Amino acid sequence: MFSNYLIGLREGLEASLVVCILIAYLVKTGRRDALRPVWTGIAVAVLIAMGFGCALEFGSQELTFQAQEALGGSLSVIAVGLVTWMVFWMRRTARHLRTELHGRLDAALAMGTGALVATAFLAVGREGLETALFVWASVHAAGDGTPRPLIGVALGLATAVLLGWLFYRGALRINLARFFTWTGGMLVVVAAGVLAYGFHDLQEAGWLPGLTDLAFDISDTIPPDSWYGTLLKGVLNFQPDPTVLQVTVWLLYLVPTLALFFAPVGFASGKGKVTTPDEQGSRPSKAPQA
Repeated sequence: MFSNYLIGLREGLEASLVVCILIAYLVKTGRRDALRPVWTGIAVAVLIAMGFGCALEFGSQELTFQAQEALGGSLSVIAVGLVTWMVFWMRRTARHLRTELHGRLDAALAMGTGALVATAFLAVGREGLETALFVWASVHAAGDGTPRPLIGVALGLATAVLLGWLFYRGALRINLARFFTWTGGMLVVVAAGVLAYGFHDLQEAGWLPGLTDLAFDISDTIPPDSWYGTLLKGVLNFQPDPTVLQVTVWLLYLVPTLALFFAPVGFASGKGKVTTPDEQGSRPSKAPQA
């Protein structure tokens, strides 16, 4: 449940900040007439993301076991690739996000209502589709038949919406650069577990060999049905009897990805200070400015 809460919080907060920037810019420039098309684009993006998630869940139930495992493994690999790209993209380019969104919004305002809807849809839709895919892959890897994962996602999204509203109202101060760095690192750990289990799915589908080659088996020490086994499974997608391929993939992804992610991205001139992804994010004492 925690891993899905983290996914909802991280992705939801990115989308919330994008919405805050768009809305604040329109309000500041006196273009409140453009708010309705923007909200329309946001609503369409949310509905499509929800529909995509439902299609993944209910569509896969009609497949054979081998086809389900092949689909789950393939989508897990794709989801991990998208999430990895997302956390690195946010770390590298988020400081330019405000300027980029303002430029897109100015162009859309000049083109008309349809362009405004499309701009808002594209700005939020990517986050929604990534969230739906990664949540589905994470829930599939955890093998949890209860509604707890979806509750975790819903709570994460609700927290993100609340934080976004507080940022907009100027009622909350938080170092967003540090927040996105640490949540990004935790998402990389979650993604490593999803990737490893994705490869296990591909082994069960017969696409990859080595299903019976176990790296270790500590099921007696950490029973999968124990409370701590369930906790490790839900948070880290931990498996007490992984295959050699799973452990290899987990290590080859996690170690270099974390090393690259936490490496300094730049230094302020003369001070040796790491340049943060969001210069404004550490002091949002008022509504987002243009």
